[in-house]
Amino acid sequence: MSATLIISIILAYFLLLLVISWFTGRKAGNEAFFLGERKSPWYVVAFGMIGASLSGVTFISVPGWVADSQFSYMQMVLGYLLGYAVIANVLMPLYYRLQLTSIYSYLEERFGRFSYKTGASFFLLSRIIGASFRLFLVASVLQLAVFEAWNIPFYVTVSVTIGLIWLYTFRGGIKTIIWTDTLQTFSMLTAVVVSIILITRSMDLSMGEMIGRVVAGDDAKIWVFDGWHKENHFFKHFLSGAFITIVMTGLDQDMMQKNLSCRNIKEAKKNMYLMSISLVPVNLVFLFLGAVLIQFAHFNGMAIPETTDNFFPLVATGGYLPQVVGIFFIVGLVAAAYSSADSALTALTTSFTVDILDAAKWEERKLTRTRRWVHLAVSVVLGLVIMLFRAINDESVISAIFRVAGYTYGPLLGLYAFGLFTRLQVRDRIVPLLAMLSPVLSFLLSHFSEQLFNGYQFGFELLIVNGTIMFGALLLTSKRATSS
Repeated sequence: MSATLIISIILAYFLLLLVISWFTGRKAGNEAFFLGERKSPWYVVAFGMIGASLSGVTFISVPGWVADSQFSYMQMVLGYLLGYAVIANVLMPLYYRLQLTSIYSYLEERFGRFSYKTGASFFLLSRIIGASFRLFLVASVLQLAVFEAWNIPFYVTVSVTIGLIWLYTFRGGIKTIIWTDTLQTFSMLTAVVVSIILITRSMDLSMGEMIGRVVAGDDAKIWVFDGWHKENHFFKHFLSGAFITIVMTGLDQDMMQKNLSCRNIKEAKKNMYLMSISLVPVNLVFLFLGAVLIQFAHFNGMAIPETTDNFFPLVATGGYLPQVVGIFFIVGLVAAAYSSADSALTALTTSFTVDILDAAKWEERKLTRTRRWVHLAVSVVLGLVIMLFRAINDESVISAIFRVAGYTYGPLLGLYAFGLFTRLQVRDRIVPLLAMLSPVLSFLLSHFSEQLFNGYQFGFELLIVNGTIMFGALLLTSKRATSS
């Protein structure tokens, strides 16, 4: 594909987003930016959240992951269903009952100000890292496909990518994102389905024949019950998927902010149920794409890249297929990136403005001015973290995100579990110390696990361990709640 064509596709797509942004954000105030005025249609939120949940990481990394771990990722996806059920029936009713703008306000009411600030700070850290990982992946592909040939530095690619996202979100926030995510989810899923069809046709196979090949081969293996020590053992993956969903959706301002924009808890639950059920077949399609790519590589005598994140981009844009495949790939990639990054940017802005600056009750004009400066500052921070990640990353991005989440979301998991399932009161002033100690102990436990536990290797279930350590630390230092 020519660089000019790719740039044209990106600009055309961006202009469409800008049109949506103009219609939804022209009269948007702070209530619209933070919560969409609590008028978002639940079915629109549900469809848009599919794209936000998947993001550019799923679009790139999951198909490439099949080469290393077959379809075992579906074990985690099934665990997601359990996690979403907990969110819909435990966390969301709480958030709606308290009429929260930031979900971390609950921690102040339950424990105190230090716990509140700790929860918000760990979210900011977690989401900055997660959003940066995702944008890094997309910016790297654009750099490889377009800007490298023009000798444009990587930091310029990153700046342009973030700048475009900032431009269409800084006015409308969530009110805009609810609708742009709908477009982006549709674009991403269309790109994946069309890519599968065109790659299959290039091998002179019908879809039925391709499905037969994948099912008959080793790449479609889902279940892993042998070897408890393996990182992708079923119970490890299933439980990890459930808890990752609870923390990365239910305890995450980014994802919950969209749910809180629904009219009431009944509609918010409908949104959560529809979105969670939809993610099962959608993720299966992404894994099927990975298996199709492997079949294509064998068919053409092509070596699978050592860095599997490059597998799909290489096939789609490397001249192996008709140009139309590359066009759909670029559209899907940009849609996947923007659907995750735009909401992350808005959620980070909301949390810092409301939780850290305590600006929610400021006069409207002052709040708007502050919110816009925060929005810009967060964009700059994301760019800097992306550059840092490029310097140190050495593994699959999806694996990296889940691994980091195990450390940064663990204290949040422990805090909320303690608040919801005990009547004890924490010693509020030492909560920040405990929240920093918990990931450190988890890291040491993971690092020495093979020596301590007869060869056992921690996978994504480290999140559960981290949350348990935080819960235990809170329990050991707790005091009985005083009666009012």
